[in-house]
Amino acid sequence: MSDRLVRALLAIDAANAADPGLEEGQPAALLYGQRMTAELDRLFPDASDVLKIAARGQHVERWAMPRSDFPEGKEGYHAWRREQGRRHGARVGQIMADAGYPPADCDRAGVLLRKEGLKRDPEVQALEDVICFTFIRWYLGGFASGRDTDTLLDIVRKTARKMSAMARARALAEFDLPAPFAAAFCD
Repeated sequence: MSDRLVRALLAIDAANAADPGLEEGQPAALLYGQRMTAELDRLFPDASDVLKIAARGQHVERWAMPRSDFPEGKEGYHAWRREQGRRHGARVGQIMADAGYPPADCDRAGVLLRKEGLKRDPEVQALEDVICFTFIRWYLGGFASGRDTDTLLDIVRKTARKMSAMARARALAEFDLPAPFAAAFCD
């Protein structure tokens, strides 16, 4: 691992260590970034530095702009997500520049974090696959609590649609999903 990659990852971790929300006794954003890195290492062990940094910084300082700052409903949710992607791209780009990465790499991280070219750009798709695996492995169980089966099935279908064919097949092999949920990965 290069010195500049180490510097960038440490800077993202330092930023995320300020998350006031805790999960398993540590800042939630810090834990999320570490989980993203673990999934990336498993799924794409030969990932570029840019993809490694984007995965670690996918939710950098996310708590600083809460969902409640945007209108309720689908449009408000999508506006919040777009703005988070823009902010994450800018923040990660600055971290990368400070660590010694050239502007082209910093810009490329922003493309990944804004998910520009999903389904067309292999690295954007790889990041999305990692996001989906992280969600399924670490967050789906808690997310399911209090939701009815139909709503949850809709969420699982939307998650599966964002994944590559390789990731859907791998998810079927790795996760013990109930039949209706597993079927969402076969479409």
